[in-house]
Amino acid sequence: MNGRVDLHVHTTASDGQFSPAEIVHQALEIGLEAIAITDHDTVDGVSEALQAARGTPLEVIPGVELSALDSKTEVHVLGYYVNHYHQRLRDTLDRLRDSRLQRARRILTRLARMGMPLDWDDVQRSAGQGVIGRPHISLAMLEHGYVSTVAEAFDLYIGRGRPAYAERHKLLPADAVRAIMEAGGLPVLAHPLEIAHLIPALVESGLRGLEAYYPRYAPDETEFLLRMAGKHALVATGGSDFHGTDILPGHDLGSVPVPYQAVEQLRTCHRASHGAA
Repeated sequence: MNGRVDLHVHTTASDGQFSPAEIVHQALEIGLEAIAITDHDTVDGVSEALQAARGTPLEVIPGVELSALDSKTEVHVLGYYVNHYHQRLRDTLDRLRDSRLQRARRILTRLARMGMPLDWDDVQRSAGQGVIGRPHISLAMLEHGYVSTVAEAFDLYIGRGRPAYAERHKLLPADAVRAIMEAGGLPVLAHPLEIAHLIPALVESGLRGLEAYYPRYAPDETEFLLRMAGKHALVATGGSDFHGTDILPGHDLGSVPVPYQAVEQLRTCHRASHGAA
């Protein structure tokens, strides 16, 4: 079966443009057979997506994307089939959420010093009920005319190494892997091309997959990651990293050709690891 799937999707629960229900509707409209809701450091959108997909042909995989830091290198670990009610996972996510809030306030302070004041309510309005992140700050900057695009906000002001950037608490990559496993999920390394050197150590920690299919990965780069997945007995997954065209252009929902086999292999791996039905 070669159904179309997208295993890397963000909603308004974190820094996406569309609600979980809207994502489900869009996925059905374009004929996707499975999606994974993988919001940054939150599982708050999972229940809504599952409810919206009930009675439809669309499979929704409960997921999350945990932010981690290895030295100065940012690492993102996707978790598939997580128990989104798992209390220890939720406690970890609450700490990460608080860290995002504190970082957002520091960024706003730095922007104000640079002559670009933003009201906290404006940023909160962009985030809605979701976890406040830099994309929400960039949208507020766009609304105030400080920048002409979201990308410009990151490139000039709030991206890593830029003058208004502020760090926040992040897990170690191995801790992110373990947190996902403790919640009954399968940890998969997101957009791993530039951090492939971390794969062997993360496999030792329990990594079960690699995101080999990703926007803008050239065929030879995908082939390299497929070989790495095979070498380490990892499931090769993929997805668009969809946030919405206003937030992350070029990452359209369902735009990456991910084989349905990735879902089947994840499901088999999950059963073997956690005894899932």
